[in-house]
Amino acid sequence: MVSKGSVQFAEIGRIPYGWKKVGGGIAFCSLALGASFLLARHLTSASWPLQNADVALVFVAGAAYLASFGFRALGWQRVFPSRQRPDCARCLAACGASAASGTVIPFRLDYLVKISMLRSLRGVTLGLDTIVLSVVTLGMVDAMAMLPLAIGAISTSGALFRGPLTVVILFCLCCTGILLAGPRLERLPLVHRWPRATTVCRRVGESATITRSTFVAGGFLFGCWTSRAFGSACLLMALGTGFSPTLALVVLCLSAAAGILPITAGGAVASMGATAGILFALGVSKDVAINFSLASGLLLTFAALSAALVGLTGSLVRGLRPRPTLATAEAAATS
Repeated sequence: MVSKGSVQFAEIGRIPYGWKKVGGGIAFCSLALGASFLLARHLTSASWPLQNADVALVFVAGAAYLASFGFRALGWQRVFPSRQRPDCARCLAACGASAASGTVIPFRLDYLVKISMLRSLRGVTLGLDTIVLSVVTLGMVDAMAMLPLAIGAISTSGALFRGPLTVVILFCLCCTGILLAGPRLERLPLVHRWPRATTVCRRVGESATITRSTFVAGGFLFGCWTSRAFGSACLLMALGTGFSPTLALVVLCLSAAAGILPITAGGAVASMGATAGILFALGVSKDVAINFSLASGLLLTFAALSAALVGLTGSLVRGLRPRPTLATAEAAATS
């Protein structure tokens, strides 16, 4: 006969699996970033991206990046059905692990990491379809929250980036239209021709619709993008560029397009080169552009790993709490 203590010990023994995945992610991301830094030493005069940077502003930028993951976890939590919402710690762990894996995983396969990470945590009993629909809804609300920042970026930037920013705005408007349509999405003329498309649109329309929770999630995600823009502006100031909201908004929106539009081909490592190219086209010196792209990638990766560790720790502490028995619950209800 198995005792209660043996069962608890067996449950605790399953916990390190998530920590092993995070440890592997730390090692793999460190190798990828180290290779990028070695390449950068041949392209710039600095020995590493944060050489001669303002340390205080670098810490502020890192804190802003870390806060953005907290806002994103809160926003993702709100798009789940009210009776099936996981706690914020588990959402934070999945968001952090997904963002850290995006450093090297191409073609937005980090979505699979987010889904598998949330399902592997103790206490999560959600079905696969519920988690996938939440990720789809999160992407649409994410695009809706990005819309004001994209409009601000296109109004302050020059003609060079007007085309790419217009694509971002159109995509954000399409996602906003889907959220406004909600359950009416399946009534579209083209959808009725295919039964499977009708089923998919019905499920998406029921999940992705304008509700109070959607508005709250949009507010958290707007906070996520605003925190990231503030962090980028602080990092540019730390590298000696000066405070420039225009630079921060344009870089943020065009870099975020890689996260919103599932067309990236090389993870964050490739987006570092794109960020450097954007800054160089905006008139920033080559050394500052390359150092900023590498430093922002470094800070975002460390912030993502820190978020994953904080989320895993919170999930671990929550899972080790004794669950109330039926007698305890009845006694609490009658007291």
